[in-house]
Amino acid sequence: EGVKDLLESLESKNQKMGQVLGCIQVEQSTVAITETFGKFDDVLEPGCHCLPWCFGKQAAGILSLRVQQLDVRCETKTKDNVFVNVVASIQYRALSEKAQDAFYKLSNTRAQIQSYVFDVIRASVPKLELDAVFEQKNDIARAVEEELEKAMSHYGFEIVQTLIVDIEPDEHVKRAMNEINAAARLRVAANEKAEAEKILQIKRAEGDAESKYLAGLGIARQRQAIVDGLRDSVLAFSVNVPGTTSKDVMDMVLVTQYFDTMKEIGASSKSNSVFIPHGPGAVRDIASQIRDGLLQAGQSN
Repeated sequence: EGVKDLLESLESKNQKMGQVLGCIQVEQSTVAITETFGKFDDVLEPGCHCLPWCFGKQAAGILSLRVQQLDVRCETKTKDNVFVNVVASIQYRALSEKAQDAFYKLSNTRAQIQSYVFDVIRASVPKLELDAVFEQKNDIARAVEEELEKAMSHYGFEIVQTLIVDIEPDEHVKRAMNEINAAARLRVAANEKAEAEKILQIKRAEGDAESKYLAGLGIARQRQAIVDGLRDSVLAFSVNVPGTTSKDVMDMVLVTQYFDTMKEIGASSKSNSVFIPHGPGAVRDIASQIRDGLLQAGQSN
């Protein structure tokens, strides 16, 4: 800081000394405005120039030609009654060919630009809803730039670029927008989860149906095999044992299967209890019931 202040002090002294001697140095990217007895005289380009003060010539001031930036924060209201702070960044510079206008016509360039920015933003944003403000910020920047270019060109300034760098709604509004977004995402996630569960249930039902279908085929084939085996057994027994009828053979087979079933039920510890009539006469009743059922089934077919 001390070195910087020292250099600025030396530069100021050199300029004053140069003016005393009738010389002036104009830095690069700047122009000097000269006057003769208080009236505008000339615009001096960068370099060293002679100003004989004895003839009333003097340097009125230095005008920078560099691009300058002005950040303007404007509070306004949207169409849906939401207050927002719109931050616009204005990049501008003075034109060397209009240096006289840029130096004399405006006393406060930054305040003038700020006024035009306020006017355009507060005329444009209230026509839009909050979401549209975010979507159309480039249109707002273009409207600001066009208005500034039209106004500031008369004062010797060029608008290089206009940007809407930030749009800040109220903190409560931002929190509400985030909650709406989160709720929408949760709704989509719930729909996707429900759709996945639906697909799982459909696939599970299809698998169960296919399993039952295959189980039915297996039972049908098992019963067909049992019937074929019984038929072959009856025929073989009738042939090998003279005097026996197919009825006698079937009764014997049924009794054998009956006792096999009772044996399996008694041997399994995890099987459910089954109570059926049991006794010497019960076997004949069971055989007659099975036979009557088969005969009735055959008559109905």
